[in-house]
Amino acid sequence: MSYTTRRIGSREPIVLPTLHPGQAAVYRMKKRFKVVRCGRRWGKTDLLKTIAGDGAAKGRSIGWFTPDYKIQAEAYEEIHEILYPVIRKASKIDGVIRTITGGRIDFWTLNNPRAGRSRKYHKALLDEVAFAGSDMREIWEKSIKPSLLDYGGSAMAASTPAGDDPDNFFWQLCNDPSLGFAEYHAPTHTNPHLPASEIEKLERENAPLVYSQEYLANFVDWKGAAFFALDKMLEHGKPVIPTMNPDAVFAVVDTAVKDGSEHDGTAVTYFAVSKFHGYRMVVLDWDLVQIKGDLQEAWIPGVYRRCEELAAQYKARHGSLGAFIEDKQTGTILIQQAERKGLPGRAIDSKLTAAGKDARAISVSGYVHREEVKLSFYAFDKVINYKGVTRNHFIAQVCGFRIGVKNQVDDLLDTFTYGISIGLGNSDGY
Repeated sequence: MSYTTRRIGSREPIVLPTLHPGQAAVYRMKKRFKVVRCGRRWGKTDLLKTIAGDGAAKGRSIGWFTPDYKIQAEAYEEIHEILYPVIRKASKIDGVIRTITGGRIDFWTLNNPRAGRSRKYHKALLDEVAFAGSDMREIWEKSIKPSLLDYGGSAMAASTPAGDDPDNFFWQLCNDPSLGFAEYHAPTHTNPHLPASEIEKLERENAPLVYSQEYLANFVDWKGAAFFALDKMLEHGKPVIPTMNPDAVFAVVDTAVKDGSEHDGTAVTYFAVSKFHGYRMVVLDWDLVQIKGDLQEAWIPGVYRRCEELAAQYKARHGSLGAFIEDKQTGTILIQQAERKGLPGRAIDSKLTAAGKDARAISVSGYVHREEVKLSFYAFDKVINYKGVTRNHFIAQVCGFRIGVKNQVDDLLDTFTYGISIGLGNSDGY
């Protein structure tokens, strides 16, 4: 599907992504409404980009819909690059690309209930729709679907599942025939461009339920399933003695601004990481306190002192890296305070903080499943009183976490998942 529409004076061709056999099969489906349920890295977004670029270059109007701005921004950049030779005008801020052939692509986020309203589209493309809000079906019926009436337009929704949830719009598209969507389902390994060696590792290195949902694209029932198993973080059923001379020690801080027994606490977890010998990551210590926002500035220096103590105790080769702090609420103030005092405080990558709690847990689950994250004796044995309850709150929160359950106590869980992504993966947790 490559062609050479050119702008006057330009010799640059439009080159669309080449479709692999599975993508081509979806493209050839003779259905007005299609839903693509495929594993991660199968190429769902690339397929949608090809369809959007092809349509806009041929003078058609396309609506591109994503759950949030970050997903939209990445797609905008890539489509803009593809269409550059035929772009007449474009605005990332306004979310629009217009071509010299009269085509256009409007980019919408699905946190806007009026997304697509009063527009006319030949095609509506919905990316990662499983992660849209609870009002997604209403947005589809009242705003997006009516935008297809004038041209008799079509729609394609693509995503990896997000649990076995009948209230989820993507689940409904795949399971409710009355919505009129024809389904295409394929696991990750059917993408022929992925290295065979990587495909072979997926099932071995991921927890079974994670593998089933993320790579086989099945609707997984997470109810009652303990996500982070304690035995995976122990060695022969016991906590570990941290490796001497790890690469570094660092802390992760999750802050709260309110006080009162019903509100979140301020949590910190301390990690040691070692790339070349011993345990890759060990949880050295943790703490959970309930303090007013204006007192956190007096509390945070203690976190840095504890990091230095642990770095000295275990003779970390690069010492303490300081604290990574969630850049929200009072976290911003704490980061600024650290900078003023010359302390190594930094914000956690916004890509990571923007991801939902469930998504963060899934993204780091492979490290825990492969037993690359361990608990020290100190972290395992530690017991404190918090909100009138005396126990090991770290184990209670991390090992008690359940996917899809709302209102869980999760301050320490957040520091745990952030810390694994920072210490062992990139900002996406891989």
